[in-house]
Formats: sequence, C-alpha cells, structure tokens
Amino acid sequence: MSRFRVPHTLVLLFGMVCLALFLTYVLPQGNFDRQENDKGRQQVVPGSYQPATEIVTLTPLAVFTAIPRGFTAAEEIIFFVFLIGGAFGVLRATGAIDALIGVILPKLGKSPWLFIGGGLVIFAAGSSTIGMAEEYLPFVPILLALAFGLGFDAMTAIGILCVGYGIGYGVATINPFTVLIAQDVAGLTPTSGWGYRLAISVVFLAVGFQHVWSYARKVKANPAASLVADIEPDPNLTSQEHPALTRTHQLILLITAGAVAVLIYGLSEASGWHWYVKEMGAMFLGLTIVLALLSRMGPDRAASEFCTGATELTTTALLIGFARSILIVLEDGNVIDTIVQGVAAPLQAAGPALAAVGMLFVQSVCNLFIPSGSGQAYVTMPIMAPLADLVGVQRQVAVLAYQFGDGFTNILVPTNAVLVGILAFARIPYDRWLRFIFPFMIKIWIVASVLLAVAVWIGYE
Repeated sequence: MSRFRVPHTLVLLFGMVCLALFLTYVLPQGNFDRQENDKGRQQVVPGSYQPATEIVTLTPLAVFTAIPRGFTAAEEIIFFVFLIGGAFGVLRATGAIDALIGVILPKLGKSPWLFIGGGLVIFAAGSSTIGMAEEYLPFVPILLALAFGLGFDAMTAIGILCVGYGIGYGVATINPFTVLIAQDVAGLTPTSGWGYRLAISVVFLAVGFQHVWSYARKVKANPAASLVADIEPDPNLTSQEHPALTRTHQLILLITAGAVAVLIYGLSEASGWHWYVKEMGAMFLGLTIVLALLSRMGPDRAASEFCTGATELTTTALLIGFARSILIVLEDGNVIDTIVQGVAAPLQAAGPALAAVGMLFVQSVCNLFIPSGSGQAYVTMPIMAPLADLVGVQRQVAVLAYQFGDGFTNILVPTNAVLVGILAFARIPYDRWLRFIFPFMIKIWIVASVLLAVAVWIGYE
C-alpha cells in the first residue's frame, strides 16, 4: 500500500477556499455588532450575534473570483514580500551573513556549553528579527563539523539549529512574515508588545538549552546512545568552508543593523512617522542599493541577486493570496461571524486564560496543514481576532497564541519544507528527529500555556 502524502500547501489552501464556499451553504448566516474601542479599533460586541435578515447565496464561480480578489486585498503584503526577499537575496550574496556566523560558531565551539547556548541564541535572533529559515541551510555543514569535533552527533548540531529557529519564530519580535502580518490583520500597531516577547524568549531559550545540552552530554558520554549512531554523515559536509569576515562585511552588517533599528523606530507609535508596509518596502529597497554599492557587486549582478531572492519567496506570496481568498468567500457568504460564534461558545465557558491556551492548540494543528507563517496568519487571525474580543482576551494575546502555534510546530510538522530539507541535508530520518524533538515540544507547550495565561492576567497589549 502506498504511503499517504500530505498535499502541497497550495492544494490545501485551494481546498479550503472550496470548503469555505460549502460552509456558506450549510451554516446559518449572521453578524455581530461592532464598535470602536478607545484605540480606534473595531471590536465585536459580546452577546450581539444576530441571524442575518437577508440571505446571500454564492455561486460556484465565487471560488475562482475570490482568488484574484484575495491577491488584490493582500497586494501590499505580497509586494512587500517580494521586496524584502530581493533585499535579503542581495544581503546574502554579499557573504556578510555567512561570514559572520562562520566566524562566531567556531569561537563558540571552544566550549561545548557555549557552542550550544550561543548557537541557539544566534539562530533564534535571525528568525525573530528578519525571519531567517531557508538561509540556515548553508550552516548545516559548519554545525556538523563543530559538533563532531566536540564529540557530539548530527542530532545535536541540528537540534541547535532547529530549536533556535523554532524559538525565534515562536516569540518573534519583528519578524515581517509572521508577527507583523498577524498584527496587521488583528488591527494592532506593528511590533507592539515586543518587550514581553523579548523577555519570554529567555525562558524558551533556557528550555531549549536544557533539552539539547542534556542530550548532547549523554551522547558525548556514550556515543552509542546517539539516535543516529548507525547513520554515517556525508563526509563532504564537514569539509566546506565559509568566507572570511572582511571590513566590508562588517560595514554591511553595521548598516543593516542600523536600518533595522530605524525601521523599528519608524513602526513605533512614539516616532509619529506612521510607517508600515510601503515605508518598510522603501527602506529595504534603499538598503539593497547601499549594500550593492558597498560590496561592489555591480548593477547587473545586484539586479540578478535581487530577482533570485524575490523568486525564492514566490510561493510565500502565492500562499498569502490564496489564504486571503478564504476569508473573502466567508465574508461574502456572511458566515465568518457564525464561525466565530461557534468557536467562542466553548472557549467562553473555559475562561480567558484557558481560551488563550485553546487558541494555541488550534493554531498548532493549523500549522500541520498551513506551514506558511504568513499564510496561516491570513487564514486564522480574521477568526481569532474577533474571537479574542468575545472571550475576554486581548488581541495581542491572540497574536501571541498564533506565534506559538506557528513557530514552535515549524520544527515538528513534516509539511514544513525547511525542516525536511535540513534533516535531509544532515541525513537524519524524520522518525529519529521525532524521537528527539517531541519531548521538547511537550515542554514548550506547557511553558507556552503558562506564559499565555500570564499574558492574559497582566493584560498584555
């Protein structure tokens, strides 16, 4: 019997558009009243749900017309994705990122505990700020070489990479592909609430360090205890080199960090600049030109690298458009509030803290089918944001539950192409990885649940 294969995410999203149309036929139509809160944000009024007085019937053609409308509705984010992808393509082509990590990791490798802890922090920081994921693949050989040299195994090396990457996404401070999109959908100020996310990053990193370090020590004491003891690594992986960190690289990194700092300030309410997608896109476009000039890349190569970087995010852009189409069908069919009401009923009975935890597990399940963080934000946040209003949870908490559900399960679900690619690169079978990572996921879900409850109790905004 052939093994079951999870369909491509685009297939799943198109199926969800069709399912949304079906729901408009079988669910009762209705609406909540909405009112503007003290921050000028539209929120649903609890207890105001009423059946619709006029029934809307969509035709099957709505499935096809909703998709181009979805792209139109999400055009700012889609174009921003292409611009930031192009900018990262040029940054990557300068060699500055590779050189920086290539210099730092060997220095950390002199002390085993520092190698693991420092590696976790580096990869978490990259994902938390600029949404690095696929960019980590080139560092697999470096990590393997360092791990083997310290008496560890391939699982330790990939554990450092993936646990750090998962934590970075789970508690992202300014990741433009996850938290900024989710906050936009939820009607929140971009990057707001970053202080709490940064603080709890320390907690999650401590949990990650304990998990990877305890495994690594066990393997070093007894190599036969390795989960991949019977698998020979590719000898070619350990011989690859990274570029030297030059003064030009240092200047490029300094200017990039400065641009990110200006970006954060521009997005904050305190600046009064009122920046968002267009201004961010302009910032990254300007940064691209500066990086190309500093690296003496030449206009033709810079354009080529920019296009390559943008091309790599084409799938992400398509997923955003398709995901937005689901909401359009549900809104046109007048059933989005009906779904919110149905989900809210049991969560309201549970109370705000348990409701927030319930959101976490709903988002975790969703990530199995929609491993794209931006796609998941567009599918789930239109439901979770008003749901938060109904169950007495701050919308910022709903965004945090989305981040936890999306980010942490990125390193668990086999539908995540980045994870599968990293494991394949290191020759780690998925079933062995599952034995290593699932105990960590249990710990992380428990800690995440507690911290969500804390966020509810302190009125996290």
